[in-house]
Amino acid sequence: MYLIIFIVLMVASMIIQKTLTSRIEKYSKIQLSSGLSGKQVAEKMLHDNGIYDVQVTCTGGYLTDHYDPTKKTVNLSEGVYEGRNIASAAVAAHECGHAVQHATAYRWLAMRSALVPAVQFGSKFSTWILLAGIILLGFSNLLGRWVLLVGIVLFALSTIFSIITLPVEYNASDRAVEWLEGTGITTGNETVMAKDALKWAARTYLIAAISSLATLLYYISIYMGGRRD
Repeated sequence: MYLIIFIVLMVASMIIQKTLTSRIEKYSKIQLSSGLSGKQVAEKMLHDNGIYDVQVTCTGGYLTDHYDPTKKTVNLSEGVYEGRNIASAAVAAHECGHAVQHATAYRWLAMRSALVPAVQFGSKFSTWILLAGIILLGFSNLLGRWVLLVGIVLFALSTIFSIITLPVEYNASDRAVEWLEGTGITTGNETVMAKDALKWAARTYLIAAISSLATLLYYISIYMGGRRD
């Protein structure tokens, strides 16, 4: 049953990622009527929200855009930073949505930020501890279950993190679309396309959260099976 679930989730993830890429490529070819670049969109959204201590920078890569709350920088990939199209505007506004969340102490972002150190530690060791626990079950049920339990707790931190990420990402997209439309940077069908691009981006986080939860339940089922033995 778990094998079927993992296959379905893997296929769904591939479909969502492929659709997102195609949407970004499609909307990157449609020029923004307002003519603003991603950098200009980001700076305007920040200033419109009274944020002047966040710097908009250009970073390498494709879809590497992110907001860094520790350095207070909105980092836009080259295509988004320089682009004057719908995709660039949508992505830039979304990342600034995170900066607005930070400035307004959005509780879900604060919770996610607080979990980062623990999640980094857990993701570094959980896979090896889980594997060790499963192997030890074949030699010592009691020791194997205890090691497996530690791995499950560490992995659960990543699952919780991915679930908390969902309202953070969806809220940032909602803020972005509302601002783009309210300021007239996107109008009519442009807003619809910007919203569509961000919708598919958010779905990558949704499928990641579901996959993480399914994996966690799988390890819990192994632990419970060892407990019964």
